[in-house]
Amino acid sequence: MRNLGKLKGYTVFVTGASRGIGKAIALKVAKDGANVVIAAKTTKPHPKLEGTIFTAAKEIEDAGGTALPCIVDVRYDEQVQSAIDQAVDHFGGIDILVNNASAISWTKTPATSMKTYDLMHQIVGRGTFMCSKLCLPHLIQSNINGKEPHILNITPPMKIEPAHLSKNSAYTVAKYTASMYTIGMAHEFKDHGIAVNALWPRGAIWTAAIENLLGAHRKPECRSTEIVSDASYAILTRSPAKCSGNFFYDDDVLTEEGITDLSRYDMS
Repeated sequence: MRNLGKLKGYTVFVTGASRGIGKAIALKVAKDGANVVIAAKTTKPHPKLEGTIFTAAKEIEDAGGTALPCIVDVRYDEQVQSAIDQAVDHFGGIDILVNNASAISWTKTPATSMKTYDLMHQIVGRGTFMCSKLCLPHLIQSNINGKEPHILNITPPMKIEPAHLSKNSAYTVAKYTASMYTIGMAHEFKDHGIAVNALWPRGAIWTAAIENLLGAHRKPECRSTEIVSDASYAILTRSPAKCSGNFFYDDDVLTEEGITDLSRYDMS
């Protein structure tokens, strides 16, 4: 893949980085020489979901990277601000924000409790907005310092398809909220030299959360988290002046990078 080593010395703030896609992205940029802020709420092992901010930090350090684990529930302003302050004190700034934290409930309207609805919208929609807002001064400074700052939202392209929306409208609309911020902030932050893009997997990605939702028998139908982390890296090493306001699918990004054989990502 092109641009290897380009993120050396960058500080990357990744929400939801204790496991799954977030951890894969954290590991990818760390191996490239970036400092990684692991911003997630899991400090003790979950009975069904492997990984904590501390185990993720160890994996990053074992891979040769530098990690700062921070206890963050993106629903709470003070926790996000505290983690940002720690990152700036520890690494000197923030150059990239990856809004990955999410809550998933693939349920139709009658089966979606208002507690679950609020959780999804607070984490995905509000969390994306708040993390972007609070990181913004440091991303502006990153550009002033001669770096190429990015915000990457793990959210889907906006396609208003009734059949799709009807399957799990509360979850999809929560994700679309963050997608709309991608469009608005890309335009708003353009003059500051900050890229804002969105990335979404073409198919299902095999994580512990997906296993709990779909069952272990669905694993052969999925791809590994590395397809998203490789695509993320490709986006984050592009020039903000030439790459902002886009909705990408992971396989399209890799094809653009010259990677046409995606069998390496199959879980079968």
